[in-house]
Amino acid sequence: MPTVWFIIVAVMLTVYVVLDGFDLGAGVIYLLAARTHGERRAILRAIGPVWDGNEVWLIATGGTLYFAFPQLYAAGFSGFYLPLMMVLWLLMLRAIGIEFRTHIDNPVWQSLFDVIFFGSSALLTIFYGAALGNVIRGVPIAADGYFFEPLWTNFRVGTDNGILDWYTVLTGIVALVALTTHGALYIVTKTEGDLARRARGIVLRLWPVQLVLTFASLAATCGIRPEVLNNYYRYPVSTLIPLSVALALAIIFWRTRAGQEKRAFMASSAYIAAMMVGAVFALYPQVLPASTGDSRSLTIYNSAAAEHGLAVGLVWWIFGAVIAIGYFVFIYRMFRGKVQMDSEGY
Repeated sequence: MPTVWFIIVAVMLTVYVVLDGFDLGAGVIYLLAARTHGERRAILRAIGPVWDGNEVWLIATGGTLYFAFPQLYAAGFSGFYLPLMMVLWLLMLRAIGIEFRTHIDNPVWQSLFDVIFFGSSALLTIFYGAALGNVIRGVPIAADGYFFEPLWTNFRVGTDNGILDWYTVLTGIVALVALTTHGALYIVTKTEGDLARRARGIVLRLWPVQLVLTFASLAATCGIRPEVLNNYYRYPVSTLIPLSVALALAIIFWRTRAGQEKRAFMASSAYIAAMMVGAVFALYPQVLPASTGDSRSLTIYNSAAAEHGLAVGLVWWIFGAVIAIGYFVFIYRMFRGKVQMDSEGY
């Protein structure tokens, strides 16, 4: 049962990164691709019906962690208290940037909210990438099962880690580039004209950077934590995961050059999903490795709730998941196609 819930949490987190990733990426290109008030309205209208719903998966993942892995929830939310507060403020500022722009018809205030939307979106992608880097690298868990990390120490990877070091900064940049490409592809699928052309240009310019950073991050991960390869050695079929990453990268470039933006966007979604699956597969059965020694690492066995509670909770989770999936299918089908600018609002 702990393995089942590990898979559930991994799937929910992957769905969140894929879905909220494109509207975060749209925020990153917001000031780069959109040159006029109308083009910025088009980007906001492209993500407007779905961006807040996408964030539900983040809340649901946190709630699932609280239920299924309470020790992980307690240790993680206390140890990462500072970055979690920063993420919370960035999420609020991002919502303010989107919503307040629609209520104040003044170019000065609208420019301010545009910058807030862009800045918070970019910083969130970096923080999410750095957070994943912290989990993969390991944190200094003490004997009592808890830890605390300062924002940074000496930027080296070791036992005295900070939240930011050279490795987590690298993973943050990887996330920034990957989600910016993802968001730009989404905007290409939803808009037309000069805005779509500029968004496509951003994808093509970032693709070589994404390619280099992807393989650099994989090499860095194997260098600082060689044990992440253990599961890959144990299950040779898992080599399909890195092959999927490479194939998805190739399809992104190929389909974007061919003007097949929908297929390129699906390939970008597959790339993100494969990267997430590869990370959680490498960690299993650990959920939070300890840089202070594997004996202190949190695993699915020493951090999970009682077996009976997990079994009962699975029934209710399935019920809720069916409702959530049905809602998202309905919303995305309702707002499919290119955005129309024949009326006011976002």
